[in-house]
Amino acid sequence: MKVGVFDSGIGGLTVVKSLLEHRLFEEIIYFGDTARVPYGIKDKTTIIRYAIEAVEFFKNFELDMIIVACNTVSAHALDEMREVSSCPVIGVVEAGILATANALKSKDSNILILGTKATINSKAYEIGLRAEGFCNLQAKATGLFVPMVEEEIYEGEVLEAAFRHYFSAISSPDAIILGCTHFPLISKSLQDHFSKKSILIHSGDAIVEYLEREFDFSKKYDEPKLEFFASESPESLRNIAKKWLGI
Repeated sequence: MKVGVFDSGIGGLTVVKSLLEHRLFEEIIYFGDTARVPYGIKDKTTIIRYAIEAVEFFKNFELDMIIVACNTVSAHALDEMREVSSCPVIGVVEAGILATANALKSKDSNILILGTKATINSKAYEIGLRAEGFCNLQAKATGLFVPMVEEEIYEGEVLEAAFRHYFSAISSPDAIILGCTHFPLISKSLQDHFSKKSILIHSGDAIVEYLEREFDFSKKYDEPKLEFFASESPESLRNIAKKWLGI
């Protein structure tokens, strides 16, 4: 199978890493809209327009599936992408909700949802989790984390200052949804800040769990073909992919 993975920038590489670890696809085409990142501060109409343009880009390839790694796009533009796509379009929000429900035994669990402003304002995670019976939900827009990850700041005083800014009134939750594909890169720092007992819900692992439930992936691929494209500085994206993915 051949899949296209779309993200607003480099964060979606965390999803690619999970796909590679589980050997699901024969070929992966990654497109990061690095010229226009971050999406999380943009209005819904603009997000939809960018998302449709991504589908048009992927029409240059004969794909079996498109995975929308970007939580903001998954929350705001999935239906519009599906309308113009000739192959299935799968988003990470629905997958994240499923993974959270499977990971927590109690419906009374305290869940902290992190994401960009656009993702949090959509209330997509909250609506989905309430439908699953969860009610102790707290959502926090943490958009500063996106440029920090883009600058490869994964730990240290600058990040700790952001944690103090965002989390001063938040105690250790039972689960933390990393509602942006950039956030797994700071997962260790988040875990250290809160509690080792807090379960982290990672979009990459969640999408794998969702895909394996919905599709037949009995065939595995040890050496998939990888191609990386970006709307700006594609070579920089490829260099980061080599570092993060070990390729």
